[in-house]
Amino acid sequence: MQDMHQPTHHHDDGSQAGGTLTRHTAPHAGHHQPAHQHHGDDDHAVHTSGQHAGHSTAMFKNRFWLTLALSVPVVYFSPMVGHILGYMAPMFPGSTWIPPVLGTVIFLYGGQPFLKGGLQELKDRRPGMMLLIAMAITVAFAASWITSLGLGGFDLDFWWELALLVAIMLLGHWIEMRALGSAQGALDALAALLPDEAERVTDGGTETVPVSELRPDDLVLVRPGARMPADGTVVDGQAEFDESMITGESKTVPRSPGAPVVAGTVATDSSVRVRVTAVGDDTALAGIQRLVAEAQASSSRAQALADRAAAFLFYFATAAGVLTFIAWTLLGSVPEAVTRTVTVLVIACPHALGLAIPLVIAISTEQAARAGVLIKNRMALERMRTVDVVLFDKTGTLTTGEPELMDVAVAEGVDPDELLALAAAVESDSEHPVARAIVRAARDRNLVVPAAGSFTSLTGRGVRATLDGRTLHVGGPALLRELAAVEPPALAAVTRGWMDRGAAVLHVLDGGRILGAVSLEDAVRPGVPAGRGGAAEPGRQGSNGHRRRAAGGAGRGGGPQDR
Repeated sequence: MQDMHQPTHHHDDGSQAGGTLTRHTAPHAGHHQPAHQHHGDDDHAVHTSGQHAGHSTAMFKNRFWLTLALSVPVVYFSPMVGHILGYMAPMFPGSTWIPPVLGTVIFLYGGQPFLKGGLQELKDRRPGMMLLIAMAITVAFAASWITSLGLGGFDLDFWWELALLVAIMLLGHWIEMRALGSAQGALDALAALLPDEAERVTDGGTETVPVSELRPDDLVLVRPGARMPADGTVVDGQAEFDESMITGESKTVPRSPGAPVVAGTVATDSSVRVRVTAVGDDTALAGIQRLVAEAQASSSRAQALADRAAAFLFYFATAAGVLTFIAWTLLGSVPEAVTRTVTVLVIACPHALGLAIPLVIAISTEQAARAGVLIKNRMALERMRTVDVVLFDKTGTLTTGEPELMDVAVAEGVDPDELLALAAAVESDSEHPVARAIVRAARDRNLVVPAAGSFTSLTGRGVRATLDGRTLHVGGPALLRELAAVEPPALAAVTRGWMDRGAAVLHVLDGGRILGAVSLEDAVRPGVPAGRGGAAEPGRQGSNGHRRRAAGGAGRGGGPQDR
């Protein structure tokens, strides 16, 4: 298994493409801004399926905090709580009506999601947690009002129990909804990969149209740095495509006439004309979105067990309540029968089950989402406790999927900072991931990057620009062969070592003279520990022989043996 993939460039550095783990990155800059940008608070996203259909995180959060605030006076003025804790609540005109009035608000406002959910479960004949909660708070509400109004001589003051039950259940569902919202960010990131508009080719030139108006067999023009608006096939032109947002692999992929391209990918160096083959829900990107949505809708064994337990508890509590009423009625005490039946139905709602299961699910799902992990099936996540060995597809998993400058080597008489500044000057106008890595490294070192002109992208070889009358090139082995440039022996020894460990190597030339070289590798994600055998260490990809064969076999003719 490979642990670090080799980032590559449009300069044909000779490195190998890595794995295909799907990951989602921030959209790259381009000629069109990404569509579907979400500026609003994710808390307000409304779910459309499952027991939380029509609910949002903000709804549960707002109801929880208000319910909690109202619960404080309800509990404080409860005679039962005062008796248990040994205090006497202050008495004043109307103080006895504080628990009933505030308890009613809590029941109608805080308990509304459970009452609606319980009614829906009753209609579906599939009792679960919502119906169990609804039954408990409804019985507590009715019994407490009967007591407050002095009807029947019952002593069933459950206002404090009602308030705390609703508050605890709202807290559990808020936490669960927040976890679902974090996972929803993965779908948002996928949606953001598509541009808002596309350039459709017509008989009279090109026209800018919304992506939604594209149809199969349309011809679109994709400029350098722009994203593919739909799936299609290249019919004219050749370009290096950045597909890292789909595959996680930072190596760009050459696409020439007849080659397929996927919506959301970026043409980095040249314009191409693409015949649209799939739009909307038929694209590969939409297929990934469906897989993510299905994964988020999956239930773990713990959830399934909790649902079955809730259904069982509903039937059991109902039967126990009926038997309790019958038994105490036969004993000749109807008031006692009512009191004990209500008590059974209220305490049947499992506070721990309603809070613990959502909490566990929330922690696992939310932490995974924050770490960039999309859980395909929660049952699989649950089975992870039995796993002894983990095989990682390192691209986009242990690594960021983006190239990072690692080393600089120079020919005799050349300053390393000057070399990096010249390379950044040449690459400044390029949209390529490796070009951005070089420019970013120069800025991080606070180097003064001069302004170059006459930028030209040499597809499959490198880039060219002029600076103060000098013609500068940055590229890989194919560029060296084209310019018949000979690498100094000392520099060649350094770059061979870089290539042996799987790094991408780019040379900087002034005319036909090689000034030096830089190496780039896929950066290891922050916080990734070095596994047994140094799994997270850059360059550890198996034997040297494997690395040489990988470097030599990829790209368009560049590898260590070509040097």
